[in-house]
Amino acid sequence: MAKAPPLVADDDGVIRVAGTRIQLETVVVAFDAGATAEEIAQQYTSLDLADVYAVISYVLGNEATVRDYVAKRMESARALRAEVERSAPPDGIRQRLLARRQQAGGA
Repeated sequence: MAKAPPLVADDDGVIRVAGTRIQLETVVVAFDAGATAEEIAQQYTSLDLADVYAVISYVLGNEATVRDYVAKRMESARALRAEVERSAPPDGIRQRLLARRQQAGGA
């Protein structure tokens, strides 16, 4: 009988490697970029090598489902970044911080 992959979903639906804060898409993106399981485990020290292999195996066996999930997560991240940039544009942030510092009596 096949062992279930070491993945858990939190209350927000974010899938992580069990026992870690590493998200599924982190492993997928690293693997897609050409990293080996060993390299992924070395880069993310909270990951066990066996778990990395199990996650990669799950990804390869459930490619359409995983790709759809990762695409949705990436789109959510893009939308959040865009919202943050709209609410606090990075342009002129140094000047605003320096002005705030001067108003507070700093040098």
